[in-house]
Amino acid sequence: MKVLVAGSKGMLAHDLIPIISKEHETTSLGVDELDITDKKNVFDVVGEIRPDLIVNCAAYSRVDEAEKDKEQAFLVNAYGVQQLALACQEYGCALCHISTDYVFDGKSTKPYQPFDLPCPVSAYGASKLAGETFVRSILNRYYLIRTSSLYGKNGTNFVYTILRLAEKEQALRVVQDQQMSPTWTVNLAQGILRLICTGNFGVYHLTDQTDGGINWYEFASQILKTKGSHKEIEPTTSQEFARPAKRPQYSVLDTSLFTLCSGYEPMPWQESLQHFIDMI
Repeated sequence: MKVLVAGSKGMLAHDLIPIISKEHETTSLGVDELDITDKKNVFDVVGEIRPDLIVNCAAYSRVDEAEKDKEQAFLVNAYGVQQLALACQEYGCALCHISTDYVFDGKSTKPYQPFDLPCPVSAYGASKLAGETFVRSILNRYYLIRTSSLYGKNGTNFVYTILRLAEKEQALRVVQDQQMSPTWTVNLAQGILRLICTGNFGVYHLTDQTDGGINWYEFASQILKTKGSHKEIEPTTSQEFARPAKRPQYSVLDTSLFTLCSGYEPMPWQESLQHFIDMI
């Protein structure tokens, strides 16, 4: 299969490209070569390469900044995705699009299923939902994968932030009233590879396995423990740690449909974290 990866400079693509290239003819392009917000550029590139599948890793992911820069967030996460979907429609290729747990409002008390009703509480979440809507309204052949709380070697993420602050701060304070499922980019990449080989198009959730989710305080504590750090860490609340963008209090995703349709079993989050800490 001929695969085109958009957004090749990002954290997910950094791990996805070498994994997917082992089994498929892969072209990976960054924003300088494939700007998804430029309709002509998108159609020219897709028309020239003629991939069987496009994997879209390009995204505006600065959650807090999106509150002040909604136009740019929607330009990339909605309009840009629309252009990719239209190009796929024009040239007969499938699309694998990566979305987020932030399309949900966080009012659930059990892991979200892929077909639960989205209701974003932030501009970022709304822009990602708009992109999803374009994909689903334009194409029949798509894999729409929602994931959560990504961390990987090539990019800014929560794990790096905690390790950096642990070296500087007197004590760390991390919220404990937001439940989620962290996801190592290598695991997500391996899951994507498994799913795109099936032809089982649809909406899916994929994160590391957490058995109902963990909070950010628990994740931070495990990061320090895995690293062998004895740094003091204190729990706090979202209200005390106010940020520009509202976060869902509960955004755990149910991954059972992904496993059923792809055969891929997500790794437990503690094992993923151990592998990641060992390699950095």
